Amino acid sequence: MTHASIKLDKDRVIAPIDPRLYGSFIEHLGRAVYTGIHEPGHPSADANGFRRDVISLVQQLSVPVVRYPGGNFVSAYNWEDGIGPVEKRPRRLDLAWHTAEPNTVGIHEFAQWCEAVGTEMMLAVNLGSRGLDAARAFLEYCNHPGGSAWSDLRRANGRAEPWNVRLWCLGNEMDGPWQVGQKSAEEYGKLAHETAKAMLAFDPSLELVVCGSSNPEMPSYPQWEATVLEHTYEQASHISLHMYFNNRAGNLGNYLAQNIRLERYIETIAATIRYVKAKKRSKRDVTISFDEWNVWYHSREADKPILRGEQGWPVAPRLLEDIYNFEDALLVSLIINSFIRHADVVKIACLAQLVNVIAPIMTEPGGAAWRQTIFHPFALASRLGRGKALDLQVSCGAYQADIADQVPQVDCAGVLHDDGGVALFLVNRGEGQMPVSVRLDGFAALRLAEHHELAGHGIKAANSLQQPEAVKPVAGQGARLAEGLLSLTLPPLSYTALRLAP
Repeated sequence: MTHASIKLDKDRVIAPIDPRLYGSFIEHLGRAVYTGIHEPGHPSADANGFRRDVISLVQQLSVPVVRYPGGNFVSAYNWEDGIGPVEKRPRRLDLAWHTAEPNTVGIHEFAQWCEAVGTEMMLAVNLGSRGLDAARAFLEYCNHPGGSAWSDLRRANGRAEPWNVRLWCLGNEMDGPWQVGQKSAEEYGKLAHETAKAMLAFDPSLELVVCGSSNPEMPSYPQWEATVLEHTYEQASHISLHMYFNNRAGNLGNYLAQNIRLERYIETIAATIRYVKAKKRSKRDVTISFDEWNVWYHSREADKPILRGEQGWPVAPRLLEDIYNFEDALLVSLIINSFIRHADVVKIACLAQLVNVIAPIMTEPGGAAWRQTIFHPFALASRLGRGKALDLQVSCGAYQADIADQVPQVDCAGVLHDDGGVALFLVNRGEGQMPVSVRLDGFAALRLAEHHELAGHGIKAANSLQQPEAVKPVAGQGARLAEGLLSLTLPPLSYTALRLAP
C-alpha cells in the first residue's frame, strides 16, 4: 500500500495507562551512580553531592518511579552497608560486574536524590545470597515510623520520617545462571512466597513484584512463570519481565520488527497469568512489571576486559556505555508503542538504565551532561502518553522479516487524554514517505496542538559530548486537521508524536 489509514474511536479504550509505564532504573553498575547521579566535586553538585544538570534532564523525562539498587548487583548486596556514617561504610567486591563498591551512596542518599528529582523509589531485596530476614529488616528500616530496632536506627541515621516505599521487587533474574544465588522456579517460588507473606504481614497494601523469566530465550520459559505464580499468585501484584535488543546482524528491517517479539513475550505471560488465575480460582489480577528493557549491544566488546577481571576491581569504571544511534531511537519508539498497546497488562516498565549505563543520559566527569538519541522518544511519550490507551484500527502495507511475515510499515499507538484530547505516536519503518489519514470518531472538535518529528538522519547518526544535539526532534510540517480527519505525511524512517487538543 502507498498510504496508511488509521481510525481512532473514543470508545475503543484498552485500559488506563499506569504512569509507571514510564519508569526507569539506577543500579550500582559502572558510572550510573558515581559520576552519573552523584559527583560531589562537580560544578553543578548540590549540597548532597548530586549533579543538578542530571537532575534537570531526569525531570524532563518525568519518570514516576526508579528501580534500585539492581539488577544483578542486588543478588549479593547487603543493604546495611549503605547506611550510617559514610566514612565507616565498608568497601565490598561486587561479583556481578567485577568492580568494587564503596557504598558512598546507599538508601538514604538515593532517597534524597529521588526527592530532588520528584520520583518514587522501587526497591529490590536480595533473594540471591540472602533472604526473608534481610528483606523484612530492610522494609522495617524504610517504612516503619519508629519504636522498633530498625526504624529507630533509621532515625538515628538522620531520617525521622519513614519513606513509605510501596513497590518492592523480590530478587532479580533468579532464573539466570549468571546470578549470585540462582534458583530453580520451585526454589524461588517458595522463597518468594514466604518473603511476600512476611512483608505483607507488615503492610498488606504493598505492591510486590516476583521474578519472571530473564528473557524469552531462557530454557525454563514460560514454565518458570507458571511455577512461580502458582506459589505466589495470592501475594504478588506483578511479575517482572526483562528484554534487551540488538542489531548485531545489521539488518534494519529485522531490527525494527523486534517489538513484535516483545509483544509475543507479553502476550504469552499474560496468558500464563490467566491460566494460573483460573487454576487458583482467584479473584485477583496479577500484572506485568517490565522492569528492564532497552537496546544493549554496542558496548559489549569494550566491557569484556573488566568483566573478565583483567583490570582488577575498579570503582565506577566505564561499563555498558552504549552510544545510541538513530535506528536505536526508532526501536525505542516502537517498544514504547507496544507497551501502550498492552496497557491492560503492562502496568510498570523501567528503561534500563537512566544515566551512563545503557542510558538516555550521559555525563562527563567534571563536565557536561547530554541527551542520547533514545532520550527524545521516551521524553515525548512520557509527557504526552498519559491517559487511556486506545485500540486503533490500522490499515497499511507490510514487509517480511525474520521475526514475522507481516510487519506493518506504520506502527502506531494512541492515548486518550483526560481533557478529551488525544496523542498519536507513529513510526514509519519504511525508507519512503508514507501519507497517513487518521479518522477521529466520537471526539469533539480538536485542534493540532503539537507536532514533533524525529527524522531525516542516517541510521547510524548519534549524539555525543561534542555534538549533543545532532539528533533531536523538530517541529513537524504539513499536518492538516479538519472535520474529524487528520492528514499528514510521515518522513522515511521516522518517529512522529502529535497532540490533538480540545
